[in-house]
Amino acid sequence: MIIGDSMRKDKTNYYLDIAKVVADRSTCLRRKFGCIVVKNDEIVATGYNGAPRGRKNCDELGYCMRDKLEIPRGERYEMCRSVHAEANAIISAGRDKTLGAILYLAGLNAKTGKLESELCSCLMCKRLVINAGIEKIIVHDPEGKHTVFEVEEWIKDDESLRGEFGY
Repeated sequence: MIIGDSMRKDKTNYYLDIAKVVADRSTCLRRKFGCIVVKNDEIVATGYNGAPRGRKNCDELGYCMRDKLEIPRGERYEMCRSVHAEANAIISAGRDKTLGAILYLAGLNAKTGKLESELCSCLMCKRLVINAGIEKIIVHDPEGKHTVFEVEEWIKDDESLRGEFGY
């Protein structure tokens, strides 16, 4: 018998696991993303990637336009039907609840259901995260690990000025 909380999951992995469950709601045929916004140790919003309300999702259509056009990862997001997980969570929360918050993000391969590695928010979502006043993003990596991104670094290192594509 275990006494106390020696087997208790730490808060970071607890929140990352919740983000992973949220990703299961995604309707994307490429990658399923889920996130939660946490402020003052309280979940204030969740989000997953899927088509705007009222429009058909890719899983209903049976195809992904970006796949059909062979668009590489990290490019031409205007061709994607989905509203990204980060955007949906930020819309749901409102700025008063995102100022100083932490966003926990999980991304799954839609075909295997396994956590993807080396993930980060896309350039468009980074802009939303910055304007929402979120302080950091913690990304669920495989094997119980995680990566922390300080949003202040995204402000200082403006990658949009480099003309690079992708992540």
